[in-house]
Amino acid sequence: MDDEVRDSGNADVRSSYWLDACEDDDYFVDLGANTTVVPESYSQQVSNDPCFFDGSEPSKKRRVWDRTSGRKRRRGPDDTEMDVRVRDQVRRRERYNSCSWKDREFREAKGFWERDKTTNELIFQVGSWESCRNRKEKLNNEKINKGDEDLEENKVDEPKEKLPEEQARQYQLDVLEQAKSRNTIAFLETGAGKTLIAVLLIKSISVELQKQNKKLLAVFLVPKVPLVYQQAEVIRERTGYQVGHYCGEMGQDFWDARRWQREFESKQVLVMTAQILLNILRHSIVKMEAINLLILDECHHAVKKHPYSLVMSEFYHTTPKEKRPSVFGMTASPVNLKGVSSQVDCAVKIRNLESKLDSVVCTIKDRKELEKHVPMPSEVVVEYDKASSLWSLHEKIKLMEQTVEEAARSSSRRSKWQFMGARDAGAKEELRQVYGVSERTESDGAANLIQKLRAINYALGELGQWCAYKVAHAFLTALQNDERANYQLDIKFQESYLITVVSLLQCNLSEGAISENNATGSDMDDASVNGNVPDELEEGELTTSHIVSGGEHVDVIIGAAVADGKVTPKVQSLIKILLKYQHTEDFRAIIFVERVVAALVLPKVFMELPSLSFVKSASLIGHNNSQEMRTSQMQDTIARFRDGRVTVLVATSVAEEGLDIRQCNVVIRFDLAKTVLAYIQSRGRARKPGSDYILMVERENLSHVAFLKNARNSEETLRKEAIERTDISHLKDTCGINSGEAVDGTMYQVKSTGAVVSLNSAVGLVHFYCSQLPSDRYSILHPEFTIKRHETPGGPMEYSCELQLPCNAPFEKLEGPPCKSMRLAQQAVCLAACKKLHEMGAFTDMLLPDKGIGAETDKVEQNDEGDPLPGTARHREFYPEGVADILQGEWILSGKGCEESKIFNLYMYSVKCENAGFSKDLLLNQVSEFAIVFGAELDAEVLSMSMDLFIARAVITKASLVYEGLTEIRETQLTLLKSFHVRLMSIVLDVDVEPSSTPWDTAKAYLFVPLSGGKSTDPVHLIDWALIDKVNKTDAWSNPLQRARPDVYLGTNERTLGGDRREYGFAKLRHGMANEQKSHPTYGIRGAVAQFDVVKASGLAPHRDASRVPSLVDLTNGKLMMADSCIMVEDLGGKIVTAAHSGKRFYVDSVRFDMTAENSFPRKEGYLGPLEYSSYAEYYKQKYGVELIYRQQPLIRARGVSYCKNLLSPRFEHSDGHDGVSEETPEKTYYVFLPPELCFVHSLPGSLVRGAQRLPSIMRRIESMLLAVQLKDIINYPVPASKILEALTAASCQETFCYERAELLGDAYLKWVVSRFLFLKYPQKHEGQLTRMRQQMVSNMVLYRYALNKGLQSYIQADRFAPSRWASPGVLPVFDEDTKDADSSFFYEEIDSDERLSRKIHDTDGYEDVEMEDGELESDSSSYRVLSGKTLADVVEALIGVYYVEGGKYAANHLMRWIGIDIDFDLKEIKYSVKPSTVPENILRSIDFDSLEGSLNCKFSDRGLLVEAITHASRPSSGVSCYQRLEFVGDAVLDHLITRYLFFTYTDLPPGRLTDLRAAAVNNENFARVAVKHNLHTHLRHGSSALEKQIRDFVKEVQNELSKPGFNSFGLGDCKAPKVLGDIFESIAGAIFLDSGCVTASVWKVFQPLLNPMVTPETLPMHPVRELQERCQQQAEGLEYKATRSGNLAIVEVYVDGVQVGVAHNPQKKMAQKLAARNALVALKEKESAEAKESGEADGKEKNGSQSFTRQTLNDICLRRNWPMPIYQCIHEGGPAHAKRFTFAVRVNTSDRGWTDECIGDPMPSVKKAKDSAAVLLLELLNKWYT
Repeated sequence: MDDEVRDSGNADVRSSYWLDACEDDDYFVDLGANTTVVPESYSQQVSNDPCFFDGSEPSKKRRVWDRTSGRKRRRGPDDTEMDVRVRDQVRRRERYNSCSWKDREFREAKGFWERDKTTNELIFQVGSWESCRNRKEKLNNEKINKGDEDLEENKVDEPKEKLPEEQARQYQLDVLEQAKSRNTIAFLETGAGKTLIAVLLIKSISVELQKQNKKLLAVFLVPKVPLVYQQAEVIRERTGYQVGHYCGEMGQDFWDARRWQREFESKQVLVMTAQILLNILRHSIVKMEAINLLILDECHHAVKKHPYSLVMSEFYHTTPKEKRPSVFGMTASPVNLKGVSSQVDCAVKIRNLESKLDSVVCTIKDRKELEKHVPMPSEVVVEYDKASSLWSLHEKIKLMEQTVEEAARSSSRRSKWQFMGARDAGAKEELRQVYGVSERTESDGAANLIQKLRAINYALGELGQWCAYKVAHAFLTALQNDERANYQLDIKFQESYLITVVSLLQCNLSEGAISENNATGSDMDDASVNGNVPDELEEGELTTSHIVSGGEHVDVIIGAAVADGKVTPKVQSLIKILLKYQHTEDFRAIIFVERVVAALVLPKVFMELPSLSFVKSASLIGHNNSQEMRTSQMQDTIARFRDGRVTVLVATSVAEEGLDIRQCNVVIRFDLAKTVLAYIQSRGRARKPGSDYILMVERENLSHVAFLKNARNSEETLRKEAIERTDISHLKDTCGINSGEAVDGTMYQVKSTGAVVSLNSAVGLVHFYCSQLPSDRYSILHPEFTIKRHETPGGPMEYSCELQLPCNAPFEKLEGPPCKSMRLAQQAVCLAACKKLHEMGAFTDMLLPDKGIGAETDKVEQNDEGDPLPGTARHREFYPEGVADILQGEWILSGKGCEESKIFNLYMYSVKCENAGFSKDLLLNQVSEFAIVFGAELDAEVLSMSMDLFIARAVITKASLVYEGLTEIRETQLTLLKSFHVRLMSIVLDVDVEPSSTPWDTAKAYLFVPLSGGKSTDPVHLIDWALIDKVNKTDAWSNPLQRARPDVYLGTNERTLGGDRREYGFAKLRHGMANEQKSHPTYGIRGAVAQFDVVKASGLAPHRDASRVPSLVDLTNGKLMMADSCIMVEDLGGKIVTAAHSGKRFYVDSVRFDMTAENSFPRKEGYLGPLEYSSYAEYYKQKYGVELIYRQQPLIRARGVSYCKNLLSPRFEHSDGHDGVSEETPEKTYYVFLPPELCFVHSLPGSLVRGAQRLPSIMRRIESMLLAVQLKDIINYPVPASKILEALTAASCQETFCYERAELLGDAYLKWVVSRFLFLKYPQKHEGQLTRMRQQMVSNMVLYRYALNKGLQSYIQADRFAPSRWASPGVLPVFDEDTKDADSSFFYEEIDSDERLSRKIHDTDGYEDVEMEDGELESDSSSYRVLSGKTLADVVEALIGVYYVEGGKYAANHLMRWIGIDIDFDLKEIKYSVKPSTVPENILRSIDFDSLEGSLNCKFSDRGLLVEAITHASRPSSGVSCYQRLEFVGDAVLDHLITRYLFFTYTDLPPGRLTDLRAAAVNNENFARVAVKHNLHTHLRHGSSALEKQIRDFVKEVQNELSKPGFNSFGLGDCKAPKVLGDIFESIAGAIFLDSGCVTASVWKVFQPLLNPMVTPETLPMHPVRELQERCQQQAEGLEYKATRSGNLAIVEVYVDGVQVGVAHNPQKKMAQKLAARNALVALKEKESAEAKESGEADGKEKNGSQSFTRQTLNDICLRRNWPMPIYQCIHEGGPAHAKRFTFAVRVNTSDRGWTDECIGDPMPSVKKAKDSAAVLLLELLNKWYT
């Protein structure tokens, strides 16, 4: 096991070593000079690891281009050799560093070109760009980190120090043996290795259980949070087991049984605080018998009511003996008291612990071995004088305490008894119980301030006036920096008192060596005590000018300060002790103090004293106090102490126990320990040999002397007793030790689960319940207790307690039984409350607050393994594509035989197309007509459907089906039809299939047939049988080139996916050529470069031999010599020809008798250089190696046959931001000129192919519609199928309709129906429970499951139609396994890239990995597609919306029942009763109903509902509930009503705009403004002065807004509204709904006038943050927000492309961001208008000239010179997600001079701009080379 641990450790080290190696530039030799040859196999491997890069020379050479000098740099003398080992290293590294660069040579560049930032010249840098960049960064980092080198070295060694390999010592093995056989308490010194024994015991028990095939479950309990992390790490490292660690700050309180169960199943050891185990045992989440081993660290705590004690007494001792776990306790002293008075006393106490833990104490008899391993420090006692008391100051602060109590009492609802309890309670725990909430919330200013004043008073007495001043100042600073200072009045209350205390105590330590300006208290920048003390200390180091020599002035300073009472003699003595260790090597000290305040202030004292500059101090305090440290801060502080960045820790008792800090060589007890245990444990912290344990004792203080004597004696007595064991059998009452403590009436147990609540846990459980109730920052909910005294004559005093719960609890008041003490009375009433809450359903059977169903899934996007949860957008799965049942037919399999007698009855539907619009393109009207034959009759709704086909920019074709009748087809005819169908669709879809061998699928049974154009009553005669016969019988199909394009025929997988997709196959081929790989036979397709003889050699073109040339063709006869035949010119009209040299197909336009192959080849458009080819003949010779034979033949003018396109998407709209042709571009037709001798005539006429290319799109819509009809029949409610199709079509289809509008309406209606049901069904549940229950019923995950259950995934249309992926009967698609489908909105015209007169290149932008969209595929299966879980959920909501629109609420309810939403939709079915409210008369009298009802223009029949609607939770209850439940139902009803109004008002509004409208109308900010506008805020009943102030400020802002003419922000104003105002607006809607008898129309009648003017598309404001984001995206600019906080103000800065353009500050961060974005927009618009003005005045020629240098220009140059295309590579991508910057490099392989060096552009916010930037440099470089 240890070996495994060691291996894993090495693995970690190795990975970090590699990182280090890669970051060290000097590690590698200059690769710029020595180009390493890398094997091709290596070059194919790709890695995206940014750590690996090429090295470069130590001194970077700059070189400005010199026209006269040569192009290549000379090799230096150092470049000739390379160490073999380093070369191998380099090769290995290069194997990984290709970063998706397929071309190896790119990495082997000698240097790179970049633009000099100062001179703007093109300069050459030696080496790689990355290493140069890293070297710059490294130099900067070296400057910064130079002083920290030693520390970093220490950190590297830390793991070794942290966990040395320990061998078990003999005494440990002895204890282990006893622990294996019986329950044991190991009583060993601190540092004796008790944890190792526990680890060995865990391993031993695990092995035993494995033999029985059982899993270990060990629970390791620790008393303090920091130990959780430490011990878990130790066990993990030593055992390799699955170890879980748990403490309160990790939120386990909120876990449910399922979450815990996963932990128990997956972990073997659970390390946790005892309180957590106690809680999960009490809630019956785990049973004691499920645990195999229970380990208690520091088990001496198992006394009284400590969780250790309660775990044992409540659960361990009540479990049958045979089912109890083994117990192992660990302690340095089994007695946790001030001492033991005698051997017998000691024996009783040890026996008590043993019986509590059911264990036996075990210790070491022979201490010699222990002393070998555990060095004992030498004990030193240092005396100090008693401090002189500053009576006047003490009294003033005490007086202030009393004043605070009085003030609080007068303003509080609490009784006198509570304040007596608070004042007299010294213990923080008591204070917390009386006030009902932890002080950390600072909800009660008085209680918190009293604590602070006591802390200041303590510091005054123990540490002196100056320290007390520091404490007070720190408290004040923390308060003033509190974000809540703006709205929490209790903070203002505290602040006023603290300012007084600070001015009272203010003093300076200004004597002696410390200069005035440094020590003045007011000048000090005191950080908040409540913050990160370590950071503050690092900043506070004094400069060297203040350091004085060896402490000569210290006594002078401190002596004077002591005399004045500024510092106590105790502090002076501590400083002297520290000075003795000034020159001690590797000095580390821990100073133990009793109070947190001392731990926090002493480091400040050390910082002030230059003589102690060698001390780097920090505080270490625990969790249970208001100035708490988070565990991460504690861990950080301890780590800094270990590695020497901190040398002195000032710690409270948190550092006494268990924390493993090995380097410590001095322990100082500034305050003496309170117990023997603390004395022993703190001494054990001094771990180093030769350490000192210094005890500071007050001179002549007898109690201090007595304690020391007692501690030493007690330790000896304990040790002796543990070995010898005194007989105490003669003593009485020892036998009762083991009895359980449960008595009838002290606990309540749930029988079904065994969960239990006792008097001990009831108070905490009630507090926890209240903390889980819905609340806001103005109402911190907690229970209130009122204690009553009951005096009985002659009897003891009794107390009872009345509990008042917050107003949103199921009940409000409960009276408890009389008890003997106040505390018991409080516990008893809480126990009764827990029982009642459980009975009312507020507690689950686990006795945990009921949060609604399965609340653990709230707002979670991933499960524990990190996979997206079902129902989320990131959760994607493959689903089969649905095919309507009506399309099935066995008849499609027939047609193999030749039976004339066998007849099939088929239904024939002709496709009618009508063009709308005008185009000059005549071919659009020259289209053949088709019909489709089906095996079954189609639904009438399919025939009534008309679909728009977007065939050209200005032309839309409306297509529909017309029923021609039932036709009888013989089997021989069917054979012909099937053969024709396959031939036609194979050409249209580019699939090479043979009719005789292609597979047919009965799921899709239909055929496309050509129509003759005549008229006949028999549909059979409408079919063009002559054409079918001609096409089937032609010999042309024997030529593979005619059957399919060469790439398809040769099966090269280089075919593009989808008609209108980018040319990935083309890009791959081009890339392969660029890397000098073998030319591919199909290179030449779609504009690539290919050698004709390669195509010819593959058998695709006939051999051309000049010797066998027939006599010259007589052109006068109108004949043309084609590639394989002779043809008449007139017969070519309307035909398609296939180019032999490229395999491409073209429509013949005309024969140009005025042009021959001898004609001069045209120039490139805009190209003014010399002609590259003298004639067409020379062009074909040079480009393709084809010697034309019939040069005098006229040329054929032709245009490319395009790929089959998706005609359902409006392809010619919204072209912003795409590479495609912009809207302004006029429609162009591109022609090519082809020599006839290189053309085959195709057997399919052009009009037939053009018509057939429309069929896939038409059929896709028909198939979708048939599925919608099928679903309609299943749902069985009359709704138009076209509307159902709309609800099934995602926006990603990019069609003319989608489900988003309907989804918006359905979402609001579903939310409303479910909210109404829950509200009426569960009158006892509070708003939080209702919200969670609703979430569980309407969440995307639930809707997703409903959709799956009903099989909706088969009906959904979620992908943009791509004909190439569409399966036609008999013609299955061929998929490219290696390429991924990239999306593009337009189809680019098919153009021959070489022969065309003017052409366009479409850049594929590299090989970025894009996340799959819905519908996209990576596999080669046509019948599957990818759908996200959210899409399925959205479709459910869209169907609800569609049914609601078409059939009202009854239709929508019918659909919801069908889908599985199991609720009562009819109000009559919901057995609800809205009870009349019983509001006390005095409250009714206090409300101005006339004014309120006047504002609403509505009269209430039950005014109690209105009172509830305006009552906030901060208002004292008085029998009135708060508005939260009404807000729940009101929110849903308003959302539904407003959404419905907008949906039906703006029927033509796109979904996105409708969503924006709804968001502007339905939001809290808008509702709050409406509430203020109608004075509803004046009626709000609340009890928070902070809320009052915020409302006042907001009202003032709203009045300013309303005063602006025509201004309506619809929630986008400059002032954030208090949420309460929007809430009461919604709650009043809920009240009206209930008051009107649950009629929504009544609500709308009241609220429509209130909401006017409603937002419209014209008045819709855009959020500044969104507007700025969209603007920057359009401009491809980087946008970044930087937020900081200064005091209670948030400051947000806006940066665009790294330049600050806006800034704003506001107490609320979101509001500051909004204002900053608004300011930025104003600044940018001003800048743009100024620039526009300048450019208008300036001459723009130069600017235009420079912009012409783009990638397009570079591509054109490469094509003209016959070079491979340039290769771009992203060499750096950085910055946050919203402000990314890209840096690209480009190079090109020139035919005459080889590869250029890399040209590296500037960092840009978009990939396109970055590529352009690099291209500009390369163009400049080429210009220098070739001019």
